Amino acid sequence: MKLQFLGANQQVTGSRYLLEAGGLKLMIDCGMFQERSFLERNWENSPIPPRDIDYLLLTHAHLDHSGLIPRLVREGFDRPIITTKPSVDLAEIVMVDAAKIQEEDAAYKRKRHQREKRKGPHPVEPLYGSKDAEDALQLLRGVDYNEEVKLNAQVSARFYDAGHILGSAILELTVREDGGERVVVFSGDLGQQEKVLMYPPTLLERADYVVMESTYGDKLHRDAGSVEDQLCEIVEDTVSRGGNLIIPTFAIERSQELMYHFSRLVYSKRVPHLLVFLDSPMAVNVTDVFLKYLDCLDEEMQQVLKSHENPFSFPGLRLVRTIAESKAINQIRGSCIIMAGSGMCTGGRIKHHLANQIDRPESTVLFVGYQAQATLGRQILEGAEEIRIHGKMHRVRARIAQVHGFSAHADRGDLENWLGHFKDKPRKVFLTHGDEEVSTAFGERLRGAGYDVEVPEYKKVWELD
Repeated sequence: MKLQFLGANQQVTGSRYLLEAGGLKLMIDCGMFQERSFLERNWENSPIPPRDIDYLLLTHAHLDHSGLIPRLVREGFDRPIITTKPSVDLAEIVMVDAAKIQEEDAAYKRKRHQREKRKGPHPVEPLYGSKDAEDALQLLRGVDYNEEVKLNAQVSARFYDAGHILGSAILELTVREDGGERVVVFSGDLGQQEKVLMYPPTLLERADYVVMESTYGDKLHRDAGSVEDQLCEIVEDTVSRGGNLIIPTFAIERSQELMYHFSRLVYSKRVPHLLVFLDSPMAVNVTDVFLKYLDCLDEEMQQVLKSHENPFSFPGLRLVRTIAESKAINQIRGSCIIMAGSGMCTGGRIKHHLANQIDRPESTVLFVGYQAQATLGRQILEGAEEIRIHGKMHRVRARIAQVHGFSAHADRGDLENWLGHFKDKPRKVFLTHGDEEVSTAFGERLRGAGYDVEVPEYKKVWELD
């Protein structure tokens, strides 16, 4: 067996691996790179000839795991893409939306570069278009959690609940060859043990090799009080200053979790009556998928959705789909709450709202999710005095805040607990999905506990027994 690391190596985004086993070439995930210093990798041809790949196995629908699938299809991949049933529905939303954004951004950049008579670092064309996304959707095949999927006589796959977002999965591959059996586990992105909306990650008992995320391998999520107490304080402070609360948010899971917490604050009358905008057609569509797969949500959330205090339709909530509706938000006088994508401020409608609000001392920009290195969100969070949005510089004068406790990722303790549940230590643990210093530090910690750990480099190939 051979395992090659093609993304999320010593950095967080761009999840992609190739496992050669049992006569098959299996690609696991095909995600987009989102850190600015790695963006050029999105434009490179696939490191593996697409027609040589037998299956693509997708752990979940987030852009950094699925975002390059349409480009792979554009280059010639035409084999099945297997994932969980909720992830099929979510991947359709993500890929269609990403293609539209790619096309719109390319058109906008062409006009701006013509006007300014300059060239950017990347081609003024989309990574892929709507047709590529539609072609990719035709290849998706949905399976249930815990269902055995036979890929050939020697290799089978199972998807287990990872507790990260709706449909997220831990992928277990069982390979039988040369008279023996080996189990290779890809953690995907693991959720926290105790989290609203989702069940906790499935605990497995056997693995010979584990490829594990390490996004928060150096942190324990801070105990800064309850999420709702923190939100309440920030809302009250922003309203007292006469500003707007701007929240960059991920369309999948984070938007729904925010609606859940804001609904509880509204129903309990802990915050003043405000208009709360979810300015993301993608997030609105994702919410519909949540309602379709209630059995994948934890029991508490299922009961809440059946009650008269539905978190997805509380008083003051406005679901925004059209561009005209989005622009109209800027005409509102008085305070309001605006949630918009993308979660790291790398694109989408949030950049327009930031351009309108970032220089207002009365307003607040609130971060509720991980900000990868070199993203616009990371720059703002780390105290940049000026930021560039759509080719123009803007002074950062708004209050910058962060609420801890929202992360859909496991922290160090959760990761150690999940890994420690295997009855026997894996032969090797590969740490991915973490900034280099984070994965390295977490690796040293695991080595001290007796694990054989590697933090692989980009494109590194490992021979597995």
